[in-house]
Amino acid sequence: MSDTPVKQQSTAAFYGQAVASFAVALAATAVGIFQLEADPWVRAFLAIAVLYLVTSAFTLAKVIRDRQEAGQIVSRVDQARLDRLLAEHDPFEKL
Repeated sequence: MSDTPVKQQSTAAFYGQAVASFAVALAATAVGIFQLEADPWVRAFLAIAVLYLVTSAFTLAKVIRDRQEAGQIVSRVDQARLDRLLAEHDPFEKL
């Protein structure tokens, strides 16, 4: 069997930067919508649209991650089969 690859994890700084960036972007958008000189229903519509965009972005990221992880599992099973075949193969055996 092959060695199990080390699971890649992001650093605390990268995680903090991603959270801070998301918070700043969402806050800036909220302030922009609030300061917009338009009717309240227009601002409400834009706020709902931003929230929908955020939730769909999270869903898309999760779907992409799940598909990638599923591909890694299939790849590991295929690698295990190949390792077993190579371990059982004797190149000096006469046919």
